Amino acid sequence: MPQTDTVETHNGARKPPRGIYLLPNLFTTAAMFAGFYAIVAAIGGRYTEAAIAVFVAGVLDGLDGRVARLTGTQSEFGVQYDSLSDLVSFGLAPSLVLYTWSLSALKAYGSGWGKLGWAAAFIYAACAALRLARFNTQVGVADKRYFQGLASPAAAGLCMSFVWAIEDKGLFGLDANDVDFVTPVVAIVAGLLMVSRFRYFSFKAGPKSDRVPFIWIPIAMLILVALAVDTPRVLFAIAVLYVLSGPILTLWGLRQKRSSRRALREAGRTDE
Repeated sequence: MPQTDTVETHNGARKPPRGIYLLPNLFTTAAMFAGFYAIVAAIGGRYTEAAIAVFVAGVLDGLDGRVARLTGTQSEFGVQYDSLSDLVSFGLAPSLVLYTWSLSALKAYGSGWGKLGWAAAFIYAACAALRLARFNTQVGVADKRYFQGLASPAAAGLCMSFVWAIEDKGLFGLDANDVDFVTPVVAIVAGLLMVSRFRYFSFKAGPKSDRVPFIWIPIAMLILVALAVDTPRVLFAIAVLYVLSGPILTLWGLRQKRSSRRALREAGRTDE
């Protein structure tokens, strides 16, 4: 019989071939390359390419974990390597794209605000690093259905869809020369949301049943059509809605807890 690299363990289970462990790490490396390319493109003034590269990094980042789970090749090395790749692709790359695109030229009343520009970019990058460090410490402990704080790929998606929409045809009548005062707000808000305690849906939990509601099919179709018609603005709208969902979900949860506590107190008084 032909020999393979598959190894049989002491309990009869078979480990995957050693070479397959490289597969998820290749996706992680490709995601980091896309983030690095975004930085290079931004330095060259190709901001649309830089924004698209960050979205490509997001797609690849979503694939590496799924490939690792499908092939049974999860490892601590892969977890740490993925975090370092995320820091490049969704921390440094968006902050440098924003800085070279708008923050470095921030001005008010004729005086340069260069320090505020790089400070806003640094706040975003530092918050992304803090977000990833906190996420690593909560692996296996936190509820998989939710993220605590805005995930770094979502924060990068908000910032890069903003850049892409402005660079494409403008947004709300604004072009790249009109957003000098908006860009630092976007960068700082996205950064602070990453280290906030707002809860966001992670979309990692699978459906409770094997059946998918029919309504999701036309919804997915409409989203695909909208993306085909106007990709940057639809992505920006999706990013804004997801960003707003965190505070809304958290405040709704707090309200439900208060209502439950009030009902328990009233029930206790009734029993007395």
